[in-house]
Amino acid sequence: MNRRHLLAGAAALPLAAIRPTEGRAQAGISDGVVKIGVLDDMSGVFADQQGMGDVVSARMAVEDFGGRVNDMPIELVFGDLQNRPDVGLSIARRWYDQDKVDAIFGLGNSAVALAVQNLAREKQKIDVVVAAGTTDLTGKDCSPFGVHWTYDNYALARGTVGAVMRGGGRKWFFITSDYAFGHSLEANATAVIRALGGEVAGAARAPLGETDYSSHLIRAAQSGANVVGIAAAGTDFINIVKQMGEFGLTRRGIQPAALLCLLTNVKAIGLETAQGMVFTEAYYWDQNAGTRAFAERFARIHGRPPTMFQASMWGAVTHYLKAVRAAGTD
Repeated sequence: MNRRHLLAGAAALPLAAIRPTEGRAQAGISDGVVKIGVLDDMSGVFADQQGMGDVVSARMAVEDFGGRVNDMPIELVFGDLQNRPDVGLSIARRWYDQDKVDAIFGLGNSAVALAVQNLAREKQKIDVVVAAGTTDLTGKDCSPFGVHWTYDNYALARGTVGAVMRGGGRKWFFITSDYAFGHSLEANATAVIRALGGEVAGAARAPLGETDYSSHLIRAAQSGANVVGIAAAGTDFINIVKQMGEFGLTRRGIQPAALLCLLTNVKAIGLETAQGMVFTEAYYWDQNAGTRAFAERFARIHGRPPTMFQASMWGAVTHYLKAVRAAGTD
C-alpha cells in the first residue's frame, strides 16, 4: 500500500445544515422513539464499500449513545436500495409514512439520493447522504432538511485532478458511469481540468454494472490522452482499472486517475495494477492512532477495516444524535 499515492485528510464536513422550521422546533421526540434508517446498496456494485459495513457503523454509533437519547430509545432499520430510484423511493416512503423513521442515512447512489431528498423535503423529514457524490444535492436540489456528508464530487475532482495535473497529466479522457453520479463527477473534473489549463480529449459513457470496457479503452488510447479519468465506482471502477492493465494502457504511460476509490477497491485491484494511482479520501484507516483504533473496533465486528463511507456513517449518526439531544427534538 505504501507504493500508491494517498491524498488523505480531507475534512468530512457536512455541506448543508439541518434547519428545522420554527413550527417543528418544539415537537419533541415523535412517537416516543428516535428511529434511524440506513438505506444503501446491500447487494450490488457498491455493496463492498457500503452495505452491511454501514449498518455496523450506525449500530456502533447507537451503542456509543447507550441506545437512548433524552431518555428515549433509539431504533435502527436498514434496507437495500438496489441502485434503483423506484426501489429506494418506495422504501423511503414506507419508512417515513408507515414505519415512523425520523432520518434516513447512506443513500449511496446519486439517482436514489436525489429522489429521496426530494421526498424528504416534501415530508419535512431528514435525509443524510453519506455515500452519494452528486453536487446537485447542495445545488439545484438542495433541501433545508438534507445534509450532504463526507464528500461530494467537487471535492473528489478538485483533489485528484489537481494532483494528477501537477504530475504532468494534462490531457484527459473520461470513462463515466451513465447516471447522475458519473455525470456530475465528469462535469466537476472537466471544470477543474480546464481551469488549470488542461484538455479533455473525449469521454465514453457506460451503463452501471458494465463488465466489458474494451471499446471505451480503445477510444481512450486512440484519443492521445495521457490520463484516463475514471468517473465510476465500486465494481465498475475495479473492472476499468483491471482492464486498463490488461490492454496495456498503463504500460504505455497512460495513467488511471481514480475519481472515487476506496480501500476495498485497491484490495480487489491488487497493488501491481493499482500502484501509482492517485485518489482522494476523507478517511483512511491507517492514517493515525485515532483512525487505527476505530478501524480495529470495526474490524472485530465486520472482519476488515472500514471504507471512508463506513467510518463516516458512524460520524453522521453520532452527530444527528447529538443534535437530537441538544435540540430536544428528532
